[in-house]
Amino acid sequence: MLLTRLFAILTACAWMSFPASPSGKIIPPTGKRIKLFNGKNFDGFDKFLRTKGLNNDPDGVFRVENGVIHVSGVEYGYIITRDEYENYYLRTEFKWGEATHEPRAGKARDSGILLHVTGPNLVWPKSIEFQMIEGGTGDMLMVGGAAMTVKGERKTSGRSNRFNKGPWQDVAGYRDPVNELEKPHGQWNLLELIADGDSVKYYVNGRLANEGAGSTPAKGKLVFQSEGAEVYFRGIELRLLKK
Repeated sequence: MLLTRLFAILTACAWMSFPASPSGKIIPPTGKRIKLFNGKNFDGFDKFLRTKGLNNDPDGVFRVENGVIHVSGVEYGYIITRDEYENYYLRTEFKWGEATHEPRAGKARDSGILLHVTGPNLVWPKSIEFQMIEGGTGDMLMVGGAAMTVKGERKTSGRSNRFNKGPWQDVAGYRDPVNELEKPHGQWNLLELIADGDSVKYYVNGRLANEGAGSTPAKGKLVFQSEGAEVYFRGIELRLLKK
């Protein structure tokens, strides 16, 4: 009985840590581990706010509280890694807070992770977005001229909905009536992405949500957004894929 329980626990841990491809094959991130967020401060990141510029955050839009990044959402902006990355597995957890702010007050809580970020700091830089939004987390957006082939279509702008997405409404607290991937409000959600060459896969709470190929660019910095909603991040880490 003890061995059975131990096996079940280890299996569950492995499942949470390593996403599965559509074929069911586990993709183990066996390369170097990089802890992007150290749980104490923003070492390794810069901050950028639309009206205040680089590393000027007097109102504390981005704070570290009890080992967690607290994003107030009061102003559009982001934290951005100082280093560029390619060929990696990224893992983080997020949960929504309560507040929403103009210009998205009362609308679906919104944030996101931008990957392959290149070019100057602005809202928003050239990148591929892992959309985080109530009722649509796992959508893919092509931002600022970035390009990706998704579901057989070459896209240089706009959104590609996650798999099996239901109807969507831009209201706070919205949940997909067909295929909601997020946990109930206030609970932590696991986000994982694999950037392998020019292909990208998104996972939400262990489920494949989206994928694309032919990404341009195929490497760059990573961004975590402030976009009008209170949100929390923790456990941001990256594993390089061995080539």
